[in-house]
Amino acid sequence: MNNSVDLSVIIPITDLISHNEISDLYFSYKNSVEQTKLNYEFIYVTDRDSNKVLSELNNLVQLGEKVKIVQLGRWFGDATALNAGFENASGQIILTLSPYQQINEAEIPKLVDALKNSDMVIGRRVKRLGNIFHNLQAKIFHYLVKLTVGIAYHDLGCFARAFKREILANVYIYGDQYRFFPLLANRYGFKVVEIDVMPSQHEVSKRVYSLGHYTERIVNLISIFFLIKFTRKPLRFFGFPGFIIFILGSALALYLFYMRMFGGEALADKPIVLVSILLIVFGIQLFAIGLVAEIIIFTHAKDSKEYIIEKVIDKSNSEVHEAVDREYKEHA
Repeated sequence: MNNSVDLSVIIPITDLISHNEISDLYFSYKNSVEQTKLNYEFIYVTDRDSNKVLSELNNLVQLGEKVKIVQLGRWFGDATALNAGFENASGQIILTLSPYQQINEAEIPKLVDALKNSDMVIGRRVKRLGNIFHNLQAKIFHYLVKLTVGIAYHDLGCFARAFKREILANVYIYGDQYRFFPLLANRYGFKVVEIDVMPSQHEVSKRVYSLGHYTERIVNLISIFFLIKFTRKPLRFFGFPGFIIFILGSALALYLFYMRMFGGEALADKPIVLVSILLIVFGIQLFAIGLVAEIIIFTHAKDSKEYIIEKVIDKSNSEVHEAVDREYKEHA
């Protein structure tokens, strides 16, 4: 690979993919990527246990194809695979694609072209061929995302995403956060758009997810909710419920004090006394956690930022200094 690469196509390969699909899908993707007129590279991320897949990828390298293989010690998940691909990418534009056909490959140039007016473009598959159950659970999931985070997207499960390299300098994903990558980019002020793409005729999901899969999604959604809403203001997350719980415990304790002092009621054997004490202690602990987190954020605030600068207008010479790299416009 050389430094003249404009577009890096990153494809993580899981053990669910048949090695027979690799070459056929690569050439399908390649034909569409070439229509962008950009210098490109393909980066496949896999692990050392996928021997047949590695053999197929090595065959592509031997044929002289613009393919780079990133081999992990073992499979750590899609987010880790994508990060490994990002670290080895040379292009100013990053395109992530699924190792199986999610979208019609002819839609790839549309994704890249839409970057002229945005920082990240994500595909939204229309007229999907999946069964009613999968379509319903997808709608419920995206409704929960909108309800929780306040940002409306319709197909976060689609791997087809194109974005500019500067996003990687501000946004880092881990665990199973690859689905929520657009949400994290949006948080920093990057312009994220969703465009309609046609799904592949072969992309009909037959997998039945376990209850644990949906549980993980809910847990990840909760973590994203905290990262987007309260990363810079943890006291609001912990302090408000802590204060409410403390008030409830204090009110209950005052009531019990009144009943004991003026009502003559014995409290020695009543569990409600312990409940009031626990509420007070728990409320103080929650508030204290939020306060400590707020102090940590305050002391490190100067070393990190939660925004990006789109442009700076200098009135002295009437020049517009772009704060982010716009080399893509020159290639487009």
